[in-house]
Parts: sequence; structure tokens; C-alpha cells
Amino acid sequence: MTEPSNLSDEDRWRAALAKDRRFDGVFVTGVHSTGIYCRPSCPARAPKRDNVRFYATPDAAEAAGLRACKRCAPDQQSREEAAVLQVLEILRDADGPVPLARLGAATDYSPTHLQRIFSRAVGLSPAAYARALRRGRAEEALPQESRVTDAIYRAGYAAPSRFYDDMKEHSAMSAKDRRDGGKGQVIHYAVVETTLGPMLVAATQRGVCCIAFGEGEADLRARFPQADFVEGHEDFCDLFTQVTQAVETPGAGQDIPLDVRGTAFQQRVWEELRRIPPGETRSYGELAAALGNPKASRAVGGANGANAIAVLIPCHRVIAADGGLGGYAYGTKIKAELLKREKGD
Repeated sequence: MTEPSNLSDEDRWRAALAKDRRFDGVFVTGVHSTGIYCRPSCPARAPKRDNVRFYATPDAAEAAGLRACKRCAPDQQSREEAAVLQVLEILRDADGPVPLARLGAATDYSPTHLQRIFSRAVGLSPAAYARALRRGRAEEALPQESRVTDAIYRAGYAAPSRFYDDMKEHSAMSAKDRRDGGKGQVIHYAVVETTLGPMLVAATQRGVCCIAFGEGEADLRARFPQADFVEGHEDFCDLFTQVTQAVETPGAGQDIPLDVRGTAFQQRVWEELRRIPPGETRSYGELAAALGNPKASRAVGGANGANAIAVLIPCHRVIAADGGLGGYAYGTKIKAELLKREKGD
């Protein structure tokens, strides 16, 4: 198993001290004073930091002369891990919802216990994970089908109403809007001056759909190629003022309505970004772990880069694993200033 490149040794050390099960299988902890290696979640007493080295795989640890801990058995896939992998495979291959009782029978666990271990490992219940898969499939199918209902059934939904209920919970952008690139949508926009420079703000009747520094109408049209655009409509003045105030005071504006468009995975990442408290930061690896998949740091980085709503979806709070600023679509100078303001420096 390949070690995620965005995890530093200090990230691994913190995971080992916290005995975080989400990192089991991502790396092993080698204790050279005892000659053994362990899972990050091993319940044994924490070793001294100076005696610890981290390895991507059990094979790498054994090549360094270490042997597997008998208590946590890092060289063996646990029965619970095997059950989670089996459920993931079943859900990915399923054409529709799979009852929890069926998953329990397939893994020889009670439905209640299976739900608990799956949720702990993945960050979602089996049903929520399956819904996320169906949403993602529907979003991929929408541009390819001439009819919305064809895409919905192709994704595995039993009825269109199930899809619309699902999407209503996770995104304001309708299925037809997604298929047509915003066709028929009216987007109101303005370029406003801020202490961070000119800022593009755009919104539909549902909420803010774009905030970007140094961009204008041409960039907005590239994001929503089939939409209709209206500049500076007076009905949106109050909303744009609220957005400007939130940008000038990062951490504010949590109640501003958003019209977010993205895949199911992207929306999970963006929801997790909004949970990061103002003044705090996360690495890509930490964000991936919070989503229940520590190995998805690269995918998390992609979702972070696809965010079209700066500040209100605070992708500036994600930094490099070594503590450096990392990249930012609008430049590290703006990113540094946003973080500085949030920390009260």
C-alpha cells in the first residue's frame, strides 16, 4: 500500500498518539528500541518519539529488521477490515439500495455491529455511502443522457423522486441545471472592491454560486457556459454586501445561502472545509482522514481546487503537510492574509 505523500512524520506521530484507527493500513509505526512495528491504533503504551520510525508497509518495516506486534497484528488484515472492504465492493457493484441485513449476512456480522465498524472506517454509514455513490453516478450520467430520468435510472435510483430528495439535501443546483451547464439559470453578479483586491461575486435565486478574487464576467461565463447573466441587479445588493463583509471578516457569513454545484465527493470535501473553525488549518492528509479515507489526499486536493466559492467555503484553511501555505487559486498573498485575519494577528 502506497504511503500518502501529504502526510508528514509529525502527522503520523499525532495519529499514533491518538491511536486513530482511520490510519490503520496507511502506515505502520516502527519502534526501534523494542524491534517491533505496530498499527497506528495499537493500544500499547506510546513509545518515546526518538525511538520511532514510520514505514509505508509491513514489508518495509520487516526489511528494516522489525517484527510485527503480536497485540495489534499489523501484518494481518483484521476480520473487521475485510468486512468493510467486502461491503465497499458490494455497494460499488450494486444496481440499487442494498439492505443492511443483507450486508450483515454477507460479512457474518449483525447489522448493528456492521454499521458501527463500517461508519468508523469510512466516515459514512453503508446507506449514506451508497447514496453518495448513486449521486456521483447520476452527476456523471447527466451530461451524457438526453433525458434527466434516463440518467437517474442509470445511476441506480428506483424512482426520480428518490434522486430529487437526495439532491435537495446535498445541493441546490437541479439535475437539469447540471446536465445543461446552467442553461436557463439567471446568474446575477458584481465585481466589488475589497481590501484584498477586486472580487467577483455571483448568485442565483438560491444563493451565492461564485466568489473569486481578480476575476470578471468572462471567467464567470467559463464556469457557467449556458447561463444568462445580469450585472449589478439591485435585488442582490444586500446579499453582495453580506458577502463582502464576510470576506473582510473571515469566519463570518455562515448563514449566507449557497448554490453549490459539484460531485458528491466534492460536496463532502466542501462540507468538511466548512467545519474547520476560523483560525485553524488542516493538511490535505488530515482532511482526507476526517472524511474517513486517509489515502484520498490527492482527491481531496482536487476537490479543494474545484471550489468556486472562496472564503465561504474556506479552502484557504488547507495547508501543506509541512506547515507551509501550499497553493491557492488566488495567490498565497491573499491566502496568508485570510489566515492572518482569522487568527487575529
